[in-house]
Amino acid sequence: MAKRKRLTPANPMFLDAPEEPRIEAARRAPIADVAADSSATAALAEVAGELNRAREGGRMISALPLAQIEQGYLVRDRIWVDDEDMGALIASIRDRGQQTPIEVVALSDGRYGLISGWRRCQALMQLLEEGCGDGTVLALERRPESASDAYRAMVEENEIRAGLSYFERARIVEVAVAQGVFETRKQALQSLFASASRAKRSKIGSFVSLVEGLGETLRFPQAIGERLGLQLARQLERVPSAVGALTQSYELARPATAEEELALLARWVREEEIAEATEDAPMSRSPKLTAPAPVTSQPRPGLKVCFHAEKKRLELSGTALTEELHAALLCWISQEP
Repeated sequence: MAKRKRLTPANPMFLDAPEEPRIEAARRAPIADVAADSSATAALAEVAGELNRAREGGRMISALPLAQIEQGYLVRDRIWVDDEDMGALIASIRDRGQQTPIEVVALSDGRYGLISGWRRCQALMQLLEEGCGDGTVLALERRPESASDAYRAMVEENEIRAGLSYFERARIVEVAVAQGVFETRKQALQSLFASASRAKRSKIGSFVSLVEGLGETLRFPQAIGERLGLQLARQLERVPSAVGALTQSYELARPATAEEELALLARWVREEEIAEATEDAPMSRSPKLTAPAPVTSQPRPGLKVCFHAEKKRLELSGTALTEELHAALLCWISQEP
């Protein structure tokens, strides 16, 4: 009987592995997909709305090209910048970057008018010339309702960050009125310096007369202190015609430094105060009668005779008064009448 060949079990390595049963993911209902899409859309809309509100409210900081900033959009209240302070600002921006944004208003031609931050723009421009920076400035876009709001923002920013002189404060008041931003000086003072005390606004108003009378003459007006400025304003208001005389004296002296200019103004104030005191001196209750003028005669050439009746005095003078004449007079006087 033939032997049967024994078969070995099949090697699973040569067989395809059986397919594992697939577990299909549970499908969400269509309404869930719609809800998810709506939620994402709402979130994006909320973010976009918040960005728009921040931009419109002036709370969004943007990097704007320096070349697009109109730095002369407003007449600046600052007329003089200390070199040391500007150097410190440039060094700070070079080391730490711009820490505080400027304030601008969008113009119709795609440019921006500068409201506040003139010194920062100047510092960034100088750094750009030195090869530092990317030519942009961090800015907050404001939307002032009127020119008066823009001027007020500029003044408030400078009042907080860097104190202005009284002359500079008064100058911006005069400029704002001249440009029709405000109808009167009182309105300009109350609006531009609303946060200042009443006494401070009064002092600024007194300096306006200096700006009006001497603004085009003085070279170092920012150096005028509070006391000297108020004294000048008082004298100019007392004698308005004195502006011409003071201007003429200034042009003749031509002070080259702030110290020389202040000395000239202080000297003029002292002279005017002396003149005022003389004018206001009270008259005596029993004024003295004016003494009569002496009787003068010339009996001969070279001889003058003055008789003071009030003082009982006789004076002789002249080239003809010789020793011989003197002896003859004594002889004549000594004789009995």
